[in-house]
Amino acid sequence: MPTDLTSVIAASARWLLAAYPAPAGALSQALAETQARQAVTFAAALRYPTSLDVQLLHLLGPSGAHRLDWLTGCDLHLDDDAWRTWVDETVVSWAAGLLADCSLLALALQALTATEHHAEASGLQRLINPSARDTEAAALLRHPDLLEGIAALYRAQLVELLTVDNAALP
Repeated sequence: MPTDLTSVIAASARWLLAAYPAPAGALSQALAETQARQAVTFAAALRYPTSLDVQLLHLLGPSGAHRLDWLTGCDLHLDDDAWRTWVDETVVSWAAGLLADCSLLALALQALTATEHHAEASGLQRLINPSARDTEAAALLRHPDLLEGIAALYRAQLVELLTVDNAALP
């Protein structure tokens, strides 16, 4: 049984980038993709903190992108949309919250140490401390008002998880 989150991370980051695209240009697109992947990796590590959680995910499958498409009004159906079944609604919601809210990100950084995936989620510099160029490249991806509809879906669960995890830390 697989114990990695690669499929969910790739599909969820792809959905975020399609829904909140970067400005034209290869550098902007690469910087936005990096930030989306870092946020999704971080959110997936929090959502599925143990290898057992990941195995259950692979057994049951994620939620898919249909509800997210409906909520954002995005028509992202492409010829190849098999990847869309691996989009995890909760992971996308949490990633949107991390991208848009620095205070939520600070809480999440403290909770990340309690997961089995904390080593995989290292190197989050563009997410945690974006440069002016990073921010410009991900203007839509980090815009709190645009992300609110998605971030609000599971914000309460994320805040509860972070509050409980941070209370348990020494």
